[in-house]
Amino acid sequence: MKVKLFVTAFILATAALIFVISAGSRQASPASITNLLYETEASDSAVARDRLIAAQHAARAPDLAAGAWINSDPLKLSALRGRVVLVDFWTFGCYNCRNTLPALKRWDIEYRERGLTILGVHSPELDNERNLDNVRREVASLGIRYPVVTDNDYETWRAFSIEAWPTEILLDKQGRIRWIHVGEGNYAETEEAIKSLLAE
Repeated sequence: MKVKLFVTAFILATAALIFVISAGSRQASPASITNLLYETEASDSAVARDRLIAAQHAARAPDLAAGAWINSDPLKLSALRGRVVLVDFWTFGCYNCRNTLPALKRWDIEYRERGLTILGVHSPELDNERNLDNVRREVASLGIRYPVVTDNDYETWRAFSIEAWPTEILLDKQGRIRWIHVGEGNYAETEEAIKSLLAE
């Protein structure tokens, strides 16, 4: 009986230790998107989504990882300085991502000549979304004309500390992250942010 109690206690203690270690490793992992992507005053540090981040508090965007490009030659964010850039993290099988496409395509048509570049970062959720032929076919059938780059290894996803599909991130003309929106909706607010950044 004492041996059984000892074994049970040992197993519980080991499980508790593993839990503490894993919790500590989660805290040491990359910060949440709002903490990683910009630095701000303490009073503003809770949430930066769906509001224009002041230029003086905005962090520079990380580089895009290598991937296969659709609708474009390979692009670098540094080569897009002087333009406002909307980075859309999506995948073609995501229903919510598809629902954002009408707004993205409209903005591409309306603001491209005024200084907006939309970049789709295709980070797959399912195995068939990793196949380049499938991505090319879906981009064409969905009528996407802006550049799309594949992110099969989630390098760009992790660099931006993305947590959900879709996520839209707006960069100003200096390549700083100024707006973050996760999920569908808030199209009018995002468009106002685009216009504000184009006017800067």
